[in-house]
Amino acid sequence: MKQQTSVRQNATPYALAVIGVLFASICFGLVPYFSRGLTDQGLAPYAVAFYRYILAAIVLLPALLMHRSKWREILWGVIAGAVMGLGWVGYVTALETVPASTVGVLYMTYPVFTIAIAWMLFGDQPTRRSLVAAGLIVIAAIIAGSPASVPPNQVPILIISLAAPFGFGFGICVLVHRLSRIVPLARIASVSLGSVIGLAPLIFSSDAGEILPKSGNGWLLVVGFGLVTALVPQLIYTVCSPIIGATRTAVIGSIELPTMFAVGVLAFGEVITVAQAFACALVLGAIALTQSRSTRTVTTVISKEPER
Repeated sequence: MKQQTSVRQNATPYALAVIGVLFASICFGLVPYFSRGLTDQGLAPYAVAFYRYILAAIVLLPALLMHRSKWREILWGVIAGAVMGLGWVGYVTALETVPASTVGVLYMTYPVFTIAIAWMLFGDQPTRRSLVAAGLIVIAAIIAGSPASVPPNQVPILIISLAAPFGFGFGICVLVHRLSRIVPLARIASVSLGSVIGLAPLIFSSDAGEILPKSGNGWLLVVGFGLVTALVPQLIYTVCSPIIGATRTAVIGSIELPTMFAVGVLAFGEVITVAQAFACALVLGAIALTQSRSTRTVTTVISKEPER
């Protein structure tokens, strides 16, 4: 009887953790909605990127100060955050003119950059399974960015948008290889602070019209952007992902890409082409392939307790 009660008690937090990861992933997928809403109000792409990270950097700063003795790890986190923040400007720039579904597929190429950077900078040999998955993702990116899917004049913008998955891939590598000895909240804080620092020169050198919303609705979008797509889902991931494990977290988290597609259709009236749908299916298949065995992901690196 006691054993049955224990099973029920364990099943409850597990189910809640699954819901939490699902909710957080959907929040990440809502980025195009807030991003395009802000750029449509005249904000520069780098200002939009800045607003995504500033709230988390401020709220989690005390966690960073409490662990300031780990300054080497924190410095790595700041560097990674700066690269991610600047790279994310390309993502926002592309969303101004390119369908959210196409940009979403290209953003999901970050595992390819992660594999390459980990191999070149940290000597982390890729597995055969990860190389096959990377190949599928590259094919998906080619399909999504082909002339059949987007006009030729938008190809340069798509190339620029690859700065975002490159930055995210670099951030994952730093989280895996350099930030495992600081607590999860300090990891999030250091990366968020680095993004703010990296974007700050662009903010300070801009006119007010390029960086400040012109209406109350614009400020609501700014606050919602920081809360809904960054701070809240990051904290939920930190709490929930260790409960369900790396494999299930990554598979459930793949809902982010279909969410981007849904935003494009419902919010922006986009039409999903057969090529885009096929590219989406390839990316989801690649994620399922790599996560059919236990692997390290950005989620597990953020959420694991520091190594002793």
